[in-house]
Amino acid sequence: MHQTVFGGKQYHIACGKGDLAEYLLVPGDPERVPKIASFWDFAKEISCHREFRSFTGKYKGVSISALSSGIGPSCMAIAVNEASRVGVQTFIRVGSAGAIQKDIDCGDVIICSAAVRLDCTSNCYVMPEYPAFASYEVLLALIEAAEGLGVSNYHVGVTATTTDFYAGQNRSTPKSIKSRMEDLLPALQRAGVLNFEMETATMYTLASLYGLRAGSICAVYANRCTNEFKPEAGEENAIRIANEATKILYEWDKKKRKNRKQWLFPSLLIENSSR
Repeated sequence: MHQTVFGGKQYHIACGKGDLAEYLLVPGDPERVPKIASFWDFAKEISCHREFRSFTGKYKGVSISALSSGIGPSCMAIAVNEASRVGVQTFIRVGSAGAIQKDIDCGDVIICSAAVRLDCTSNCYVMPEYPAFASYEVLLALIEAAEGLGVSNYHVGVTATTTDFYAGQNRSTPKSIKSRMEDLLPALQRAGVLNFEMETATMYTLASLYGLRAGSICAVYANRCTNEFKPEAGEENAIRIANEATKILYEWDKKKRKNRKQWLFPSLLIENSSR
């Protein structure tokens, strides 16, 4: 572990203790980090090293950070490992996705309840039968945020996290190559999986193994059924929801501490509850 720390900073993300808040938003694209921070009360850039760009600030009075992970599951594993070592407890991926169900439009957002582990990276940590699932508290906070913000075009369900963008997601490859994944898309569609993306399963698996919380929301940039492609469609809504979910989680966490409860449950959220 110690060989990844230089001058008190984690080697890849270039952050040390106190640089990142307990609540961390994790986009893939480094350019999405300042977009996320533009909704905050204030923000400052902490670091920018390789694909890992980080900001820390306040959103509606709550300490919050954002750190880009870059593309793919191996980069996400670095982000989760190193950010958790400097104090992050809650991770929310703010990503993009390609829908694989025809009733999902470009510009919609998908809140990922669980993920099919096609990422390969998480297999380095635990057997493939281990599930990749969202923290129920983060999942509920994302849904609550979407409703509170009046964002109606959201979907909740299972995502498929792949290790590759092309053959791994049934996209065309040179004709001389026969992909072993070529039957994957229809199989996932029949199973009701909503979309492809490349980071969520890794985040969910590692967060669960480390006793941390994680959730994921993705803007739909493409639909594989209709062949539509609209880059950045839905991005602002995904960002707004993730930021607001952080504020909601902070308030829920305060209620748990006040009532000395480890877990969130519905009656705890009722102000006049006898609890």
